[in-house]
Amino acid sequence: QVQLVESGGGLVQAGGSLRLSCAASGSIFSINAMGWYRQAPGKQRELVAGFTSGGSTNYADSVKGRFTISRGNAKNTWYLQMVSLKPEDTAVYYCQANVWPAQVAGVHEYWGQGTQVTVSS
Repeated sequence: QVQLVESGGGLVQAGGSLRLSCAASGSIFSINAMGWYRQAPGKQRELVAGFTSGGSTNYADSVKGRFTISRGNAKNTWYLQMVSLKPEDTAVYYCQANVWPAQVAGVHEYWGQGTQVTVSS
């Protein structure tokens, strides 16, 4: 079974930095796209940053210039570098990937369990 696991969340003061990590494990043929989402209590989940298989990136307007998505040295690892954090960035952050599992015909969407990011003012 394919699993995505996030790490790196925590409490940080406004203006601080944090780096989130995501690692995909299991029988994976390929990962075609990956990204980060966040969800605050009572709000809908929103895209924060995405990295497509074609090499393009996209960011929510609220995080442009502050957040950077990148791939890790490990093939199935990616990160979200967050700087100049603001209290409104407080949310549970989820990594996401479109994964082609081994011996499965087609791509499926997978989500991590979420990691809490809290930014104090």
